[in-house]
Amino acid sequence: MKTKKLINEGAAAVDEMLAGILAAHPRHLRALEGSPRSIVAKHGPRPGKVGMVIGGGSGHEPSFLGFVGKGLADAAAIGNVFASPPPDPIIECAKAVDGGVGVLFLYGNYAGDVMNFDMAAEMVAMDDVEVRTVVTTDDIASAPPEQKERRRGVAGNVFVFKAAGAACDMMYGFDEVERVARWANERTFTMGVALSPCSLPQTRKPNFELGADEMEIGMGIHGEPGVARGPLKPADEVTSELVGKILHEMKPARGDRVAVLINSLGSTPLMELYILMRKVKMMLDEAGLVIHLSLVGNYCTSLEMAGASITLMHLDDELQRLIDHPCDCAMFRSGEALQ
Repeated sequence: MKTKKLINEGAAAVDEMLAGILAAHPRHLRALEGSPRSIVAKHGPRPGKVGMVIGGGSGHEPSFLGFVGKGLADAAAIGNVFASPPPDPIIECAKAVDGGVGVLFLYGNYAGDVMNFDMAAEMVAMDDVEVRTVVTTDDIASAPPEQKERRRGVAGNVFVFKAAGAACDMMYGFDEVERVARWANERTFTMGVALSPCSLPQTRKPNFELGADEMEIGMGIHGEPGVARGPLKPADEVTSELVGKILHEMKPARGDRVAVLINSLGSTPLMELYILMRKVKMMLDEAGLVIHLSLVGNYCTSLEMAGASITLMHLDDELQRLIDHPCDCAMFRSGEALQ
């Protein structure tokens, strides 16, 4: 059986989505002429500022283009569903946001993204634009601690993008922006659970199989295998397992501050996310940790996959200032932008 989707033709879904997003958010976003998959902030890029380009496959909305705007990313290169953008839109994004002091590429650690962003960086460098790259690796289920460089970037992208984007907006130098991005990534930890598959617009068929009473801990946002599959457990048990593994690796001290993200993978409703948040708060209180910021909702989805991820960012004074810095994006606003 095929799944039901409110689309026209599967092959047109990404471009029609982009047209709708531009129609809905003309104050924040524009597409570059001749490069419709290059989405640039109306406000943000400016002379003397490090430009920041993010991007990846479609199907994870509001990632990535939802975080393009003043105080966060300057542009996003958009690929097909669950596929890396090719080099051309990345190159055009870099040219559009170059303020004369360099451009940071910041994206999740996936082979296709690494290959295409690296190719784009080489091409942009030929025009005397300095490009540096930081890949996000917050998914602790995707590789052991001694192999962090192999880990995937998932919902923790949001916090890493936020910190690095704030550093750019605050006119940090290129070395400092790169340092912030790497430090933010180092201090961000995510683990998720999947309850049901999603289906691609082109096929409308589930992209993996999961039994009606099963769940999979650690599954990736494209359906990559997790670390354990078994019977569905109550929310508190699932939360305890996810947060317990994060805290074991994070090793915080009592009194430390954290930012929390409870993220839906697509179809899990707010009711269930807040049930998870309730248990997260209980566990962090017991550990003596202070929640400085909590985000609950859709931030990095996987089409209509059921499930959720939990992210903790281990804050210090600098990261807290950067996380609190105002931003105004199409799908995410904070600080003064809320007033």
